[in-house]
Amino acid sequence: MDDGSLAQRTKAPVGMDAQKLTAAAAFAEAAETRWPYDLDGGLSAVEKSNEPAPWNEVTGPMMRRGKPSGLIIKDGETVAEWGDPSSIEMTYSAAKSYLSLLAGIAVDDGLIRDIDDPMCDYALDRMFHTEQNQDITWRQMLQLTSEWEGSLWDKPDMVDRNRQLGVGVDNSKKGMPRTLQKPGTHWEYNDVRVNRLSLSLMQVFRRPLPDVLKTRIMDPIGASSSWRWHHYRNAFYEIGGVPMPSVPGGTHWGGGLWINSHDHALMGRLVLSKGEWNGKRIISESWIDALQTPCAIRPGYGLLWWLNTDRKYMPNAPESSFFAVGAGKHMVWIEPESNIVSVTRWIDAAKSNDFIGHVMGSLK
Repeated sequence: MDDGSLAQRTKAPVGMDAQKLTAAAAFAEAAETRWPYDLDGGLSAVEKSNEPAPWNEVTGPMMRRGKPSGLIIKDGETVAEWGDPSSIEMTYSAAKSYLSLLAGIAVDDGLIRDIDDPMCDYALDRMFHTEQNQDITWRQMLQLTSEWEGSLWDKPDMVDRNRQLGVGVDNSKKGMPRTLQKPGTHWEYNDVRVNRLSLSLMQVFRRPLPDVLKTRIMDPIGASSSWRWHHYRNAFYEIGGVPMPSVPGGTHWGGGLWINSHDHALMGRLVLSKGEWNGKRIISESWIDALQTPCAIRPGYGLLWWLNTDRKYMPNAPESSFFAVGAGKHMVWIEPESNIVSVTRWIDAAKSNDFIGHVMGSLK
């Protein structure tokens, strides 16, 4: 698609209304997040979560955000673009869904025998050899129900205890003490625990995760070489005598996955195709199904992917939809029934569901 007007950058295939598709793209471009362009203060600054020092210290690189951008793919064809989809942007927690795909590759390779195994059987350190952590499984870490206790890269898990997500929620209790529950019985969106999962995955691969992502996923699906997965300045773990950078599952304290919308969309198309790319198996179909399986105590969440169980997450989307989502708001929306992959960057979180309504309304 060229860089002409918005109307020139939409092309409705059979089964879509061109005018309504153009309206959907225009809506996304106009629905800009209220976040500032200068994001050096990290997530705690823009979300007003008031993390105290030193918990709020940004330890990874940051960049100014861009303008809203994105694209819509239907039946494998790009039918709409807005903004600059080639712009490299931070993704925040959308990186968690990439960790999920890497976990699937570890299972496919036999490096993780069963995600219901205790992680203490795999870790190269002693952080799981405590009374609270010894029974935690891979599944619980992937579903955010682990209740893992500890500190990693100078951030204690306490920083995200009692954290609340969503537009207009009361997040005033974030970081306050709470009695930890038995692993698997309490769901909590805790970035320190996700970073612990990332370290554990690096330990089973015995390679930095960006290397695994590049060779096993991004290169095979034809992604660009422009994306980067940045680590914190103090996030290194030695394996085989080699200090390796452990990457975070978001940009809470800087760093994280920086990627353009085209590459995001390629990842979405891989997942939509059940892990197969041009006849080649990249990730097992069983793992793609597993990441969409609802968590028993949080049915709207799978294995580091947001689900639309009972259409509660995005009411305007079919229940079959699922999402990689990051603050800001960044969203890779996968809709299997309509064969749609959409990427939105820097859209107002409160308007994401309305955008989806516009897209669904363009289908004939």
